[in-house]
This record gives sequence, C-alpha cells and structure tokens, in this order.
Amino acid sequence: MTEKRAKNRQTNRAPPAGVRADSPDQTAGGLSDDEIAAPPTSAELAEIERLAGGPSRRFDAMICDIDGCIVPESAEPFDIGAIRGIADHNRAAIKTGELPVLTLCSGRPQPFVEAVCRLVGNTLLPCIAENGVWLYFPSTNEYQRDPTITRDHIQAVREASDWVEAELFPRGFSIQPGKTASISLFHPDPGQLAPAMPEIQEAFRKEGWPLRVSRTWYYINCDLDHISKATGLDWLIASSGLNPDRLAGFGDTESDLAIAQRVKYFACPPRHEDSVGRVAHHISPYWQAWAVLDVLERVLAE
Repeated sequence: MTEKRAKNRQTNRAPPAGVRADSPDQTAGGLSDDEIAAPPTSAELAEIERLAGGPSRRFDAMICDIDGCIVPESAEPFDIGAIRGIADHNRAAIKTGELPVLTLCSGRPQPFVEAVCRLVGNTLLPCIAENGVWLYFPSTNEYQRDPTITRDHIQAVREASDWVEAELFPRGFSIQPGKTASISLFHPDPGQLAPAMPEIQEAFRKEGWPLRVSRTWYYINCDLDHISKATGLDWLIASSGLNPDRLAGFGDTESDLAIAQRVKYFACPPRHEDSVGRVAHHISPYWQAWAVLDVLERVLAE
C-alpha cells in the first residue's frame, strides 16, 4: 500500500489507555494519534498474497518485538483479525519457502512468548524470551536458557526480588510473574516508574547485584548485565544459521535497537521512541499487528 493510500484512510484511532506522550523521561515519537491509519482493507491485504507469488525472496525472516508491535503492552484485547493475517503469512512462508518467516524477540516471560509464537503460526524459527534469557524452539518444543547464566546470577535475582518486595510493594509496585533470571516491575500509574529507577539502581549497586535497569512504556526491567536482546539475537542467528543481510526487523523501544543493528531492513509502528524512529527504514501508519502486516508487504516488495 502506498503512502498516499495510507494517508487517505487516516483516522482518529487513539493509542492504548495509559500510553501518554508526556510520560516522564519517555519519548513517544512518530505519528500523532490522528495520523494513525485504520487497519488495511481486505483488498490491501490481498496485495500481500499477490506479492508472494514471486519465484524468490529477498529476506529469510523478520524478527519482531511483541509488546506495542503485535499486541498492546497494556491489558487491551489482542486484535485477532490482524494476528490471523500474520499466522496466514507464516503458514504460507513455511509451506512454500518463498516468504520470510516472522519470529519473535521480546522481554516477556517464556510462556507468554510461546503463546504468541503459536498464535502467529511460527513453527520453524526460535523465539527470544525474557530479553535474551531464553530461546524457545517451536520446531521441537524445547526451551534453552543462556548457558552463561550461573547459579550465582539466579541467586542475585532472587535477592533483588526480595528487596523489591520489601521496599517497593508497599508503594504499589508488583513483579510480573513468570520470569526466571530477571525482574519486571509494574505500577498501575506509569508516572511512578521513572522516579523509582534511581533508587533501584542504587540498591542494586550497593548490594552488588549484577542487574541493569531500563524502562518500557509500562514496566521497569531489571536484567542481568551480560544478558540482553542483543545476546539473544546473536544466539538466535547463530543457532538458526541465518544471514543478517537477509533479515528484516520490527520494534518500538530502545531495547529493539539491538534488532535494528542486526538486520538489513528495520521498521517500527507509529508509537515508538525517537531513537528507534531515527534508524527505521519505514514507520508504519498502522496500529500494532496491522503495522506488522504493512511491513511484511513492504519487505516482500523489496
């Protein structure tokens, strides 16, 4: 679909509740709310099928973040219609070998990533979970933890979790369930995240816990210093034999710059951090999974 066609179908679709462009120290770059386009029409989605008819492919895979890219980071329902379109694409890609397979790179816990992996129909390529802690292999239903994570690292995460429970739970913070070698902190008021970060960083430094502190739209992530999406991506690429020159990527926050640095073509949704928008080859005007479908169409046209 062309830029002109996208602009002709712009709508006043609002971002998820709680996503504010003026959140403290968090930049919401890209298009304004009234520039976020409506989902593609059936005719436009049919263009993907038309483009898929070529004899060869330029890209072997597209590596995609989950939160804010395929599904909302908030508690809003998934857009099943758009996700079905991604699953249809993946089924065709795996069956014919003529399309790039979409796989996942996320900070979410492994069970969440596995569930989304199944939803998008990826039965072939590994997925990154917990910001590089885990690789999930859908072809064999196996899970592998980064072998550089030791018992001492796990003990540090447990001790840091105990500190969070004692010091931050009384102030309304909670720990996202399901993570094994990292911590994600949630607060119902996202405005409380940035002010808490210096205190968390100082406590980790003082206690010698080797944890890096960063933010997404709704969470504070505390990851082992030597583990990241970057290490997970290097692991995924090496284990799958993928060629970075034949990879595309999609992400919305600073941690997704690791994807951008390892692919030939990178895109982002309309709601993204400025640092991500600056390196994107394309900023989709569509929202979440519809944006992914838009980018798949562009990747096919490359």
